[in-house]
Order: sequence, then structure tokens, then C-alpha cells
Amino acid sequence: MRSSILKNMQIFENIPSLRNWRRQMVKEGKLVGFIPTMGCLHEGHLSLMKQGSELCQAVAVSIFVNPAQFAPNEDLDKYPRTLSDDLAKITALNNVDAVFLPKVEDIYPTGIVTDVDKQLGTFVEVKGKSHQMEGATRPTFFRGVATVVVKLFNIVQPDHVFFGQKDVQQCIVIKNLIRDLHFPMEMHVGSTVREEDGLAMSSRNRYLTPEMRKVATLLYQSLNVVKSAFEQNIRDRRSLLSPAYELIENKSKYVNDQNLGFSIKLDYLSLVDSINLQEIDEVGESGAILS
Repeated sequence: MRSSILKNMQIFENIPSLRNWRRQMVKEGKLVGFIPTMGCLHEGHLSLMKQGSELCQAVAVSIFVNPAQFAPNEDLDKYPRTLSDDLAKITALNNVDAVFLPKVEDIYPTGIVTDVDKQLGTFVEVKGKSHQMEGATRPTFFRGVATVVVKLFNIVQPDHVFFGQKDVQQCIVIKNLIRDLHFPMEMHVGSTVREEDGLAMSSRNRYLTPEMRKVATLLYQSLNVVKSAFEQNIRDRRSLLSPAYELIENKSKYVNDQNLGFSIKLDYLSLVDSINLQEIDEVGESGAILS
């Protein structure tokens, strides 16, 4: 077994060693909680680990930058990899029992490329939940997420799994995946953790220059103006989203006028039914998801 001891935390770099640990947890009668990550950990990730330790006697975390969820034109090569810092943060937390650091060839035995048409092997798709919202501009993203999650679930075999609400569509995709494939586990969704100014914590935030970082709060501000309209009993789509579109347009004009060296382009502003994720014209009794 390849593992190294860091306080009471074990690090596993291959599947057989992780499975040996998992069998020991069964013998000891311990419930296992699992938090899959791509590393570059922040307080959002750590909050899920804390939640896991409150519900389970053992907590496992994986760190794996998953190639299958990146399109050929996306940031796989430059995605931040901060393993030493990640392990230091987990160690300081002192509530994680196992860290799984698989290699690409462990997770994808037949190899993996980002071009879907050239991929070989077994892949998982959650139809009906993956093509809209984020999936409209990243059509292969949730296929990659679903595939790696299934693989990690099969390897770790957790009793409880923990994901962040920031990635709301991902949570819905995985919730449906667990149900449809009959995984014997319970899913928990942790609240979005934000910086003091409201920007959601994200590994990719480190891409932002200081000037971009100031403007990035526009996302949170846009969500809040829609929320304010909703709290004033406004329910039709046009009236709800108009203040957000106006805010984004004004900020975009400001950035251009200031010649800050970057521009703002809205990818999507989505208001969908919370069950089927279809865009809606009116928010009903069951509510909606704004993103």
C-alpha cells in the first residue's frame, strides 16, 4: 500500500490502497463521507469537509483535475494545481482521514482526450439536466463531471457525499445520477461560501487581476437585484431579470469607458424551473433557480 501518514490523515495515490482503507472502515463500522475536489482548495471546500466530519466517523477527500470536463479550448493546462497548499489546509483542518490522489491513467485506463469525438472508454451522461444553463455553452462539461463522479463513487463507496450549492446545476445532475444509478449513498449540499464583498469563492478566482477582481462582484450584485425584485412579489421573468441586465450593461459600458484592458461578456442569465431546469416566464409556487 502506497500511503504516507500526516498526523492522523492518510494519503493514497492509487486505487488498491484506497480500497484497502475503505475495507478497514467497514470493519470498524464507520460511516464514510466523501468530498470530491479538483484541488486549489478554498473555504468552500473546507466547509464541506467540516460538514462531512459532523455526519460521518471517517472523511475522504479526492484531489483530481478531471480532463473529461474540459473542452479542447478550455483551461485544463493552466487550471491551478496547488497540492502542497491543499494538503496543508486539510491537515490544519484535522478532520479528514483519507486523501485520494489518483493519476489520470488510474481514472481513465484507456486514456483521455478533451475532444469528445476522439474519446475511448465508458462515459456517463445525465440526459435532460445537462444541456441547458451552463451546459448550453459547455456542452460536454456535465458528461465529464458525471463520468468522473461515478468512477470516484465506485472507488470510494461512500455513505454520504458533499457538494457545494455554488455549482447548482452540477448538484442537480449528481442528485439525479445517484437516484438513477441506485448508488447507496446520501447527498448533501453545502451553502455557497463567499468573500466579504459577496464574490463566491472559486478556484478560478485566482485568474482575476486586481481590476477584474473589483468588477467580479457584478455577478453577486446581479443575483441580488433579482432577489430584491422577487421579495417585492414580482414574479414575471421580464420584470425580474431586467434590473440584472441593466446592471450588467452599465458595468460593461463602464469597463469599456475606463479602458481597463478587459471587457465583460454575459454568458447567460438563467431563470429555470427547479425540477426540470427549463427556462420559465413566471415563477410559480415551487420556486425557481436563478443563475
